[in-house]
Amino acid sequence: MVWKPHVTVAAIIEHEQRFLFVEEMTPYGLQFNQPAGHLEEHEDLIDAIKREVLEETAWHFTPKYITGVHLWRREPESPTFVRFCFSGECYNYQSAQSLDDGIVATHWLTRDEIATKTLRSPLVLTSIDDYLSGSHYPLSLLKSFLDYA
Repeated sequence: MVWKPHVTVAAIIEHEQRFLFVEEMTPYGLQFNQPAGHLEEHEDLIDAIKREVLEETAWHFTPKYITGVHLWRREPESPTFVRFCFSGECYNYQSAQSLDDGIVATHWLTRDEIATKTLRSPLVLTSIDDYLSGSHYPLSLLKSFLDYA
């Protein structure tokens, strides 16, 4: 068997000291998360986060910074995740768009409200705290070489 981590992306979107979150049905019940999801084949990380935010929240998203890259595994037999977290701005809300399967609702939450919720992973609050402490790196750190011969 070949081991490989799952590559995921997540977005931190702040407006007036509130963060855009999704409430979603997971195998562990209802949980809260930043807009996030898996990198798809033939997609770079920037395209992935733009797509995930739109699919999960109906907002268009412009990433401005990378706030962190995290390696996480829930328990020894669970999948391993490499998570690229971005911060940026949303615009052009698509009110008629249906949200991704499993998304129950979107919410704008303060950091303290987030801390009281059942979160999808420990990376959720860690990445918010990293963002609030000023962690941000230029998108130019990412280099994509897709479909090059």
